[in-house]
Amino acid sequence: MHKPAIGIAPEGWPCIGLTALAAEVCAFADFEIPAVIFLAACAFSLHFFRDPERVVPQKPGLAVSPADGRILHVIERKDPLDGEIKLCIGVFMNVFNVHVNRAPVAGVVEEIRYWPGKFFNASLDKASEDNERCACRLRDADGLPWTMVQIAGLVARRIVCRVEAGDDLGRGERFGMIRFGSRVDLYLPRGYVAAVTPGERVFAGQTVIARRT
Repeated sequence: MHKPAIGIAPEGWPCIGLTALAAEVCAFADFEIPAVIFLAACAFSLHFFRDPERVVPQKPGLAVSPADGRILHVIERKDPLDGEIKLCIGVFMNVFNVHVNRAPVAGVVEEIRYWPGKFFNASLDKASEDNERCACRLRDADGLPWTMVQIAGLVARRIVCRVEAGDDLGRGERFGMIRFGSRVDLYLPRGYVAAVTPGERVFAGQTVIARRT
């Protein structure tokens, strides 16, 4: 598994480097307006690809949010990997949120499955079936299955999953990201209930999103 550098997600360096270089070239050539535009793009890229450290709760029986953003829904929905109806918590990320995704619980990665698709607004229900997405199945120490689904959005054009089947993840450990606006759906195993409500703001690896009953 490829671990990211602290501070900036590794996927962001090409974008940051190119915009910074373009701004420098334009400034050297006295192209003031393009220089300002590229400088602003560089600043936005630095902000978008930030990867802050988080304080991960250590108490047993808790699951943390896999993404920053706001709770979009807490509903029952079919798990895309096993077909079972489970409680699904959706976290919607806008372009100003941190987009690094983290594991909700400690466990072993069992399966990764990718579906190509469209790029509807990630807040729409049909995005869970029609949009480009990547599902990761995590088996915790109690043998319970957790499914995390990264869903591309209206602006997002690349899903990054850094883990492979067989990898061990700690609670709150980084496992991927989605570029420029998206959503993560978390399917809870039996025995867990949601600890959040729609509209609530959450932080990846830090906010408790579900609890064992």
